[in-house]
Amino acid sequence: MSIEHQFDVSLVARMALKEKQIQQIYRPIIGVHKWFARRPGTLFRGLILAEFGRDRLEKTFYRRNDLAGIRIADPFMGGGTPLIEANRVGCEVQGFDINPMATWIVREEIDSIDVSAYRQAARRLLEALRTEIGPYYRTSCPLYGDANVPVKSFLWVKILDCTHCGQAFDLFPGYLVARNRRHPMNVLVCPTCGDLNQVEDYKELGDCSSCGTKLRQTGPARRGRCECPHCGHSNAYPGEVQRPLRHRMFAMEYYNPTRKAKHKGRFFKKPDNEDILRMEAATKRWEQLTHRFVPDQEILSGDETDRLHRWGYTRYRDLFNPRQLLGLELSCRMISQCSDQRIRHALATNLSDLLRYQNMLCRYDTTALKSLDIFSVHGFPVGLVQCESNFLGITNGPSRNVGSGGWSNIVHKYAKAKLYCTAPFEVRRQGTRNVRIPIKGEWIGDTRNGQRRKVAIRCASATAIDLSPESLDAVFTDPPYFGNVQYSELMDFCYVWLRRLVGNEADGFERSLTRSQDELNGNITRNHGLDHFTEGLSAVYSRMAQALKPGAPLAFTYHHNKLETYHAVGVAILDAELVVSATLPCPAEMGGSIHIHGTSSSIIDTVFVCRTSGTVPRHWIFDTPEQLAAIVAVDLADLEQAGRTPTRGDTRCIVFGHLTRMAVWKLRRHWDKGQPIAKKLAAFGATVSSLGDPAQILELVAAAEPVPISPGPLLRKRQSNEETSDVVSF
Repeated sequence: MSIEHQFDVSLVARMALKEKQIQQIYRPIIGVHKWFARRPGTLFRGLILAEFGRDRLEKTFYRRNDLAGIRIADPFMGGGTPLIEANRVGCEVQGFDINPMATWIVREEIDSIDVSAYRQAARRLLEALRTEIGPYYRTSCPLYGDANVPVKSFLWVKILDCTHCGQAFDLFPGYLVARNRRHPMNVLVCPTCGDLNQVEDYKELGDCSSCGTKLRQTGPARRGRCECPHCGHSNAYPGEVQRPLRHRMFAMEYYNPTRKAKHKGRFFKKPDNEDILRMEAATKRWEQLTHRFVPDQEILSGDETDRLHRWGYTRYRDLFNPRQLLGLELSCRMISQCSDQRIRHALATNLSDLLRYQNMLCRYDTTALKSLDIFSVHGFPVGLVQCESNFLGITNGPSRNVGSGGWSNIVHKYAKAKLYCTAPFEVRRQGTRNVRIPIKGEWIGDTRNGQRRKVAIRCASATAIDLSPESLDAVFTDPPYFGNVQYSELMDFCYVWLRRLVGNEADGFERSLTRSQDELNGNITRNHGLDHFTEGLSAVYSRMAQALKPGAPLAFTYHHNKLETYHAVGVAILDAELVVSATLPCPAEMGGSIHIHGTSSSIIDTVFVCRTSGTVPRHWIFDTPEQLAAIVAVDLADLEQAGRTPTRGDTRCIVFGHLTRMAVWKLRRHWDKGQPIAKKLAAFGATVSSLGDPAQILELVAAAEPVPISPGPLLRKRQSNEETSDVVSF
C-alpha cells in the first residue's frame, strides 16, 4: 500500500469539506484549546491509512485500525492534527514545535485525564466563581419586570476627548446593534439619547421613540476621523495616545429563562443605573485586590502587536476591563489551589482558552448576535465597539449553554474533546443526515486501561533535533505558511497568563514570550524573508529525511497565493534529497472564514508526498502547459465530485503544486545543495518558469472540456493506467 496508489481524493476531500465547516462536530478534540489553521483530521487519517492500511481506504477509514509499531514524527506539530490521528490508530509518535504554547496544547490533547474528576473540579470552580462575581453579571428585565436575570453580553463603545473643546464623545462607526435575522426587528441606538429602538424596515428607520431624533445607520467615526458633536471639530483617532481609549457601556443583551419560551426574539436593553453601579462595584473590588496572577508583561513590537501600540496598548493587562481582570485573577487563584496536577493543568488550559472571549478586543456580530473572539481574523483587530461576554457563562438545563464565551462553555467544550479521545468516531453522510459512526477499539492518549503508548512531545526547533537514522516510518506535517499568520505574536496573548499560572511545570515556559528568532515565517519586524524561511525548512526536511527509512514518505500540506513561496518548498525538498512522488489536492480551510471570505485565497491545499525512492505514473510527468492543464483537470474533477466547485484561487494553488513537483523532478539529479540560498531559489524559479506561465495554464484549464464525473473508481486511478505498470522509477 502507498499514498500514491491508495489515497482517494474524492472520498477525503468530501469529508474534509464537511469537517472544515463544523470541525468540532467531526473532530471535537480541537476544543481543547484554540490553534490556528488546523488542517482536517480526516485528511491525515486518510494519508496514514492510505500508506499503512491493509485494505482500500474506503474500507479502512470507517473501521478500527491498529498500527502499533509504526513510528511517525511531526516537526511542525502546531495544533497536533497529524500526531493525534497517528496516535489514534496506535502509532508511536514524536512531535516538535518551537512554540511552547503548541507543545502545551498538544500535550493537553493527548495526555489522558479522568473526565469525571475533571468535571467535578470544574463544577467546584464555577460554583466558587458564581459566589464571588456572579452578581456583576446580572440585570433586571425592563420588559417583564423580572429582577436578577443573567447578562449574555455587554456592548461598549470607545470614547475620545476632543482636542479642541476637551469634551468626551462616542466613536460610533454605526448605530446598528442587531439585524433582523436572528431577531425579529432591527435594533438601533439613538445617536442623541442612546435608547434602543426596534425597527422593522432597515431602509425606513424613522425617529427615536424616546426623544424623536431621526435614527441613522452610519455613525460619525469613519476612516480615522470623527467630528466632535459639541464643537464640530474634526478629531483624528486613535491619535497620539499614551494609553488606551476609554469605553462606555451603551447596550446589553441579556437572557430571561422564565420568559424565553413565550418571548419572540432576543432581549436587549440600554444599561440602567443599577447596571452602571454593578460595573463600578466590580472595578472597586478589582482595584482593592492584590494582583498575583494578572501578568504585567510588556507587549513587544511585532508585525501584529504594533497595531496594539498605535492604540495605546503597552501591556497585555491593558486589553481587559476591570471586571474581566477580577474574574481572571480569582480564577487563577482557585486553579492554583487544585492539588491534582493533571486536573490543574486542564483548568489552566481552560483559562488560557477563555481569554479569547474575555478581553476588550472582542466584537459583536450584529447578524449572528454573538461575540467574535479576538482571533477570529488571525490578528489583533482594534475596533470601536467591543463585546464583553458573561464571564461565567449561562446554562439552561444540564450541559445546555446559552450564548458563548464563558467558563461553562469552555468546560463543556474541553470535556467533550476528552470524551472523544476515549471513544473516537467518524461522521458519514447518509442521505440527508450526518451519521456518527463509532470506531470501537481506537483511542487517543498516552495510557488507557493499563496500556501505554509511546508519545514524545518536545518544545524544540526541528532544525536542531537529533533522530536516529532510518528510525521513522513516516513524517506527516503541516509546515508554516510563509508570512500568513504571526502565530507566536498572537499566542503570547494567552501564554503570558498561562506561564504565570503553571510556571516551570511546562516544557519551554522558561521563556518570557513564545517568540523565537528561529521561527519559520515572513516577519518584517524581525527581518525574516524568504531566504530565512527556505534555510529553516531545508534544515528540517533534511533532518527528517535522514531519520526516515528508505522509501518512507515525508508528506506535508501547503498552499499560498504567491508562487515564489513554493520555490522555498522545492529547494527544501531537493536539499533533503527527496523527490515529490505525488501532489494531491484537498480542502483545508473553511471558505466562510472571516480572514478568507471574499478574498482570492484558496481553501485547497496541495499534499506533497516526498520519498527518496519509489515510482510515479508516467502520465504525471509533463513538459508542456497543455499536459499540465490536463492533469489539473483531473484534480478539479475529483474536487467537483467531492462537492467543491474550485475557484480560480483553488486552481492556481493546484497549478503551483504541480509546477513545484515537476521542477523538483527535473532538478533532482544535478542539484547542488551547497550553493547559496539565493542562487538555489533563482535556479528553482527558472526551472518553474520553463514549465509554463501559470496565467496561461489557468486559461488552458478554464478552456478545457471538463473531465466527466461518474461514481465508481477514482478519476485519478482511471487516468493513471497503473495496471499496465506504466510508471517511472526514481
